[in-house]
Amino acid sequence: MHSRHFYAAIATLVGTIIGAGVLGIPYVVAKAGFLTGLLNLFVLGIAVVFLYLFMGEIVLRTRGNHQLTGYAEIYLGKWGKTLMVFAMIFGIYGALIAYIIGEGESLAAIFNSSNPLFFSMIFFVVFSLLIYRGLKAVENSELVLATFVVIIISIISIYALPKINFSNLSVFNPKLLFMPYGVILFALAGSIAIPEMKEELTHNRELIKKAIIIGALIPIFLYLFFSFVIVGANGLNTTEIATVGLSELLGEKMFIFGNVFAVLAMATSFLTLGLGLKEMYHYDYHINETLAWILTVVPPLILFFLLEKSFVGVIGLTGGIGMGLEGILIVLMYRQAKKIGARKPEYKMRNYTILQYALILIFFLGIIYTILDFFKII
Repeated sequence: MHSRHFYAAIATLVGTIIGAGVLGIPYVVAKAGFLTGLLNLFVLGIAVVFLYLFMGEIVLRTRGNHQLTGYAEIYLGKWGKTLMVFAMIFGIYGALIAYIIGEGESLAAIFNSSNPLFFSMIFFVVFSLLIYRGLKAVENSELVLATFVVIIISIISIYALPKINFSNLSVFNPKLLFMPYGVILFALAGSIAIPEMKEELTHNRELIKKAIIIGALIPIFLYLFFSFVIVGANGLNTTEIATVGLSELLGEKMFIFGNVFAVLAMATSFLTLGLGLKEMYHYDYHINETLAWILTVVPPLILFFLLEKSFVGVIGLTGGIGMGLEGILIVLMYRQAKKIGARKPEYKMRNYTILQYALILIFFLGIIYTILDFFKII
């Protein structure tokens, strides 16, 4: 029987990975074809499991406690730290923009309004002020949010199961092979949880490998099940935010229930990420709190008006570039940690050289595709 710390470590990874990103997966899976999306989820799921196992070995080979930027500096130097900081800030800003868009659409759907911009601005003003005040109660809300996500997705899925049309689940479109890439990668993001897992398993570090595997697989299977049900029932009518299109499928009560969940999921993620970024600017870069707050909330607002207001488009861009770059850096860090790590790790991955190059290639091609797609070159 494992200790409670083992299950806490699993919960930390599951809670970090599962978030508002799940709302966009059914849409891209439906547009690309269910089988195309399934292939993406399978390949990227395996890639992320290995990536997090690499990250686990990195933290075990390193003395002291650090976060991704610290490990990047130790094993890759200043350039590695700079790129990791860019990847993290890019990812957070992208997520904040997506949540401003998504909140507007979900609230407009709840209130039967044709003006999502109004609701986006109301949400932005209120929650930016909460970030300014430093509402710390939400900073450790990932586990609570993940629990609600699992329960609500299960309820929605049970209601939708009888409405599945299996012809919606037989589509494979190789021309759209990369379409779901960025959104799925965004939804699988969770590497920042690995150092925290090491701290939770300080006295049982030999269990970290098992905890990482279980903690990474749970969200993958949840996303697969949710996509199977929503795409199976809605087909090409699946909306960008999965819960927005539930009215005709499941009735008014389930529609309101699903969208309230979406609002809460995105709001909690917005606060958690916003507070984290503000504190990074304040504590790590010694910027005064007011300016740190301005640097946190103003760039997403400006970009919200400049970019196309597509929830899926923004999280796809964010995941494709931010997570892709982070993935490449983790592989490079892992290669260096194998050579110069300061302590003997509690587990060692085999030196999968081909796998390492394959992961770098997947993430590199994903970044290139995302950039070309953003500029409408492909």
